[in-house]
Amino acid sequence: MATIELPNPPTDVVSSVRFSPDNSKLLVGSWDRHVYVYSRTQDAAQLWSLSEKIETDAPVLDVCWSSDGANVFAVGISQDVVQYNLHDESRSKIVLSSHNNASNKIAYSPQFDILISTSWDGTLHVHEPKSRRHVSISLPAKPFALSLSSNRAVVAMAERKVWVYDLSALKTLVEQGGDTVQTQQPMSVEPWQQRESSLKFMTRAIACMPDATGFATSSIEGRVGVEWFDPELEKDTYAFKCHRDKQTLSTGEGEQEEVDVVYPVNALAFHPTYGTFATGGGEGSIVIWDPKTKRRLKQLPPLASSIAAMEFSSDGSLLAVGISPGFEDGKESDEPIPELIKVIVREISATEVKGKPAKEK
Repeated sequence: MATIELPNPPTDVVSSVRFSPDNSKLLVGSWDRHVYVYSRTQDAAQLWSLSEKIETDAPVLDVCWSSDGANVFAVGISQDVVQYNLHDESRSKIVLSSHNNASNKIAYSPQFDILISTSWDGTLHVHEPKSRRHVSISLPAKPFALSLSSNRAVVAMAERKVWVYDLSALKTLVEQGGDTVQTQQPMSVEPWQQRESSLKFMTRAIACMPDATGFATSSIEGRVGVEWFDPELEKDTYAFKCHRDKQTLSTGEGEQEEVDVVYPVNALAFHPTYGTFATGGGEGSIVIWDPKTKRRLKQLPPLASSIAAMEFSSDGSLLAVGISPGFEDGKESDEPIPELIKVIVREISATEVKGKPAKEK
């Protein structure tokens, strides 16, 4: 299938890639302090072009779209939750709220018209962008990942904590108790569900199933967990190893030893039609899995650097991938190599992502 490398990529680590609701644009956040908007073109020689490059105050950690595609939202090291109207030529930012530490994740619920952000200060903000009201909710631990289904918000945190919130309850909360003051005292709100992650090590990503029945999480230890919200299905929770590579190393005594090199699973994305999901690893590979049959469906051709972010288009025909060095080699002090920072859009066929019937026992 065709793979398109987008022109004018970020110059530093890619943090997030998000398709617009109509799939005509791609939103990209980067540590280079910019938000990028790429647009599909009618030019067969260049199917995507950079249409917007918005400068921000600090590295961008996550981005998302409004339901109508007219506004984009971003969070990052600046601590502010900001909104940009793409129809406003000045591209002036609107600060919806301010956390007390970097804000690392953001997601928009089109079903409830609310915007949710998390921060390393241990809070979750629920915004109503139209009224610019929000509420601040205290979390029990530092949040690492956030994902929304049609009716739930799932937050994965330190200490293996996973809290699930009911979006309708959060909507009511911001309608009744929201304020326009940017910095608020966080309140304590009981989640719809409190869970312990099936993964022992730090969570890197989380993604809700398209049918809203469960979610998948991934960790730094090359593992993925698949869980369902229904307590009666808790017995079906499982985890599996992935994104590992066997290498032969010298022991220093003239002998060689085969070791299992483990890579973090940095990105997860569910296919909107078939309910299968993709994992992106630190070694640069993308693998498609079927959560119901617990089978690997396909491994896509390896890429030149670590997979940092991924998302399927809403019709499932495209997969956007942010690629950048993930410092798996320990060289965190080195400047990223520009040639290794890319944003690609890959065409996806049904045969690559459609699950197969389970084998009869």
